[in-house]
Amino acid sequence: MTATRVDVEVIRRLPKAVLHDHLDGGLRPATVVELAEAVGHTLPTTDPDELAAWYFEAANSGDLVRYIATFEHTLAVMQSREGLLRTAEEYVLDLAADGVVYGEVRYAPELNTNGGLTLAEVVETVQEGLAAGMAKAAAAGTPVRVGTLLCGMRMFDRVREAADLAVAFRDAGVVGFDIAGAEAGFPAADHLAAFEHLRRESVPFTIHAGEADGLSSIHQALQICGAQRIGHGVRITDDIVDGKLGRLAGWVRDRRIALEMCPTSNLQTGAATSIAGHPITALKDLGFRVTLNTDNRLVSGTTMTREMSLLVQEAGWTVEDLRTVTVNALKSAFVPFDERKALIEDVVLPGYAAEL
Repeated sequence: MTATRVDVEVIRRLPKAVLHDHLDGGLRPATVVELAEAVGHTLPTTDPDELAAWYFEAANSGDLVRYIATFEHTLAVMQSREGLLRTAEEYVLDLAADGVVYGEVRYAPELNTNGGLTLAEVVETVQEGLAAGMAKAAAAGTPVRVGTLLCGMRMFDRVREAADLAVAFRDAGVVGFDIAGAEAGFPAADHLAAFEHLRRESVPFTIHAGEADGLSSIHQALQICGAQRIGHGVRITDDIVDGKLGRLAGWVRDRRIALEMCPTSNLQTGAATSIAGHPITALKDLGFRVTLNTDNRLVSGTTMTREMSLLVQEAGWTVEDLRTVTVNALKSAFVPFDERKALIEDVVLPGYAAEL
């Protein structure tokens, strides 16, 4: 099947996997409106459609700091048990409706404690909501496996606490760790003790790098901190000249280090200039283990179906290309090998074969 024959309904049916998606960036607009009213938080508008448009417009500023600032309103409604349960459950159901069969959702528990919940209570509540969503999705015939990544905020001082949480909850749905927040000026190595602790405890982690900061941030994340994946990583292209890979780019490709790439989000933050010219296509063609992700579905006004459709329409991707990035994601997922293997062999490959 060629790119010109792939329509959006075919793409919607394809099984998908997403590794890089933030819980607080993926709420339903109507849910934000209802929860904001309940807690007395003022929104830019109380019309769900207008709110969705406001998010999309605000996020298209080309400024990562302004992009991150849009989270004020989603976080405001995620400070209670009720808010966390609902948003977590709906998160899973929205993935299932988009054809996602495996997802990893990430969030920073420290950002959800303003209502009096402890860090542990935040994690327990989110896991309860995710479990409810998975049960409902399975009952509806659209099962999806969702694992959790806990984030530390790199510009604050609670990263080690978040790492401790990941260790404590690794047998209760948490599958890994990440650090998030503004990259420039907040190097990952500032939190080296947290990453060393995670390695000692055999907890895998990814690190946001190479989006708003340069190639050195990717080198630091991998070679100093020991990340197993890289969040975004678009700046790895700085180490590739005329198709020739430098030492770091060669390391990333040859060791099969997954790049969690988010095309629409990268356009919004200025890390890329177009879908057609986004590094994901060139890196895919050079043999890197690229994965396709949404990053923040509400903020970016996107879904996995939309991300795939954009690459088909604007970058000439085929169903085979979509299958490749889906398998890539599962190969690098933080759940056990037998689960990954079963999803690839029993769900993803048959699902794509049905459309080829």
